[in-house]
Amino acid sequence: MENLLGLLRIHIQKGVNLAVRDVRSSDPYVVVRMGRQKLKTRVVKRNINPEWNEDLTLSIADPNLPIKVSVFDKDTFSADDKMGDAEFDIKHFLEAVKMRLEGVPNNTILTTVKPTRDNCLSEESCIVWADGKVVQDMILRLRNVELGEVELQLQWVDIPGSRGI
Repeated sequence: MENLLGLLRIHIQKGVNLAVRDVRSSDPYVVVRMGRQKLKTRVVKRNINPEWNEDLTLSIADPNLPIKVSVFDKDTFSADDKMGDAEFDIKHFLEAVKMRLEGVPNNTILTTVKPTRDNCLSEESCIVWADGKVVQDMILRLRNVELGEVELQLQWVDIPGSRGI
C-alpha cells in the first residue's frame, strides 16, 4: 500500500459501431490491463453498440504504465475473437489531479488532450473539475480492426494512507 498512489476508476460507458464477429452481430466485452492488473466487463449479447455502464478500478503504483483496452467477442465453442484494442496514458490526467482546485467553479475545463498518433483518442478529450472530482471523458478509436470506438470516463480516487501523487 505504501507504493500505491491511489485508484483510477474507469467507467466503461459503451461501444460504438463495433465490428461484427459472429454471423450478424457480436457478443462484446472489454478487458482493461495495466501492468499485471486485468479487469473485465460483462458480456453484452448480440450487440455492436453495447452499453456496459460498468466501473472498473485500477490500483495505480506506476503512473507511467499505459492502460490497454481490448474488446473481444465472446464465443462458446471457440476462442474469443478480438474486436480491436486501444491504449492511453494518464499523465495529463494525473497532472490535473495534482492541481490545487479548492474554489474552482464546477464544470471548469482544467486541460484538454488532443488526438495524436501516439494516443487512440478519436476526438479532443477534456479533463474537467466536476462535483469536487477530476474527471476525463474519452472516446477511444480501436486499432487492429476495421471500425469501432469505446467511450469511457476516468475518475481519481484518493486512498487514505497511500503516498498520493
